[in-house]
Amino acid sequence: MVYNHLKARLLVHTVLSEEYNSQIEKIATMISDDMISLDEQDLTKLEKYYNFAREYFHIEGEPAVQLVNEAFLYLKLKNSDSIDPLQHGDEFGAGFS
Repeated sequence: MVYNHLKARLLVHTVLSEEYNSQIEKIATMISDDMISLDEQDLTKLEKYYNFAREYFHIEGEPAVQLVNEAFLYLKLKNSDSIDPLQHGDEFGAGFS
């Protein structure tokens, strides 16, 4: 009984992680397509991505901001010569581990 409960929780966590990673990748693609600086801090420019997270993923407030920030971090790590974001993303607290 306990084993089945833990197995079910692990499955839910895996599905949610894959969904979150997919959301990060979608926003990262938008950022790349827009050719916006990965160091962008202008909230008026970032609002486009926050609004996308709210509208398409139904994520509000701070979680939307965190998702967008992780998309920027993902792109920074992806563009780095020295680290693979998919292998080491969890070392930075990112969701794409």
